[in-house]
Amino acid sequence: MSIETPCIAVCLIDPHTDLCFGCGRTMPEIARWHRLAPDERLAIMATLPGRMAEAGLKPPKPRMDRTP
Repeated sequence: MSIETPCIAVCLIDPHTDLCFGCGRTMPEIARWHRLAPDERLAIMATLPGRMAEAGLKPPKPRMDRTP
């Protein structure tokens, strides 16, 4: 069973908002993520774009793999 996650492996917490720069989750959300039910994870994931926009955070652009 896979667990859906918004994690993009940019794990830095903004000291002003306490949100992860990469995904927009808080440390408590990140810590309990594996214990949440799928509907709880999806509910949190639905709030992340608005949460990050409200905090003035822009998610980093995905890295482009340059290998041929």
